[in-house]
Amino acid sequence: MPGKLFTFEGPEGGGKSTHAAALAQKLREAGHTVKLTREPGGTWLGEAVREILKDHQPPPPTPVAELMLFLAARAQLVEEVIRPALAAGAHVVCDRFADSTAVYQGYGRQFNHAQVRELNRLATGGLIPDRTFLLDLDVSAGLLRAQSRQSDGGRGTDRIEREALEFHERVRQGYLELARQEPGRFQVLDAARPPAELQQAIWEAALNVLQS
Repeated sequence: MPGKLFTFEGPEGGGKSTHAAALAQKLREAGHTVKLTREPGGTWLGEAVREILKDHQPPPPTPVAELMLFLAARAQLVEEVIRPALAAGAHVVCDRFADSTAVYQGYGRQFNHAQVRELNRLATGGLIPDRTFLLDLDVSAGLLRAQSRQSDGGRGTDRIEREALEFHERVRQGYLELARQEPGRFQVLDAARPPAELQQAIWEAALNVLQS
């Protein structure tokens, strides 16, 4: 049987990386083969694109160049990592996927939604996650979390995290709109809940997918 694809999405500061790693660990403990990956990243090309997109040095990529870089990294990740893992029966947990481009570029940058959707379909070859966990969080609270990583000695805020508040509000509303359009795929979770509660809710939902 092919594996399942679980993706984590949401505005900044929602804890996507933390909860993706926690789900991957739980799946491994339950005896499953798991591939944990991220976007952009997961391949040599993807990691190089990640560095370009997060670079603090000016000038930044143009909005169109930014969109194309995300799509290139995704296309490589799908063909090199995700599809082979699924075909081998492994479950894939991905920190961000095509929905990120749909909202950050489609809603945040205000590109034509239909064009972004078609470009995403090209980059993914039509691959759709079995379950997408949307970690929803108030934008201001999420950005404060992101900024706290810098004060705690972690990495500084990246170029997208430093976008205007209005940009991040559009992103959040874009995610909620996608969830309304595809309620069967999305599970919207309040990222302000205690981490242990969130991880339990994610695990229970993942089990339902595995048993379906």
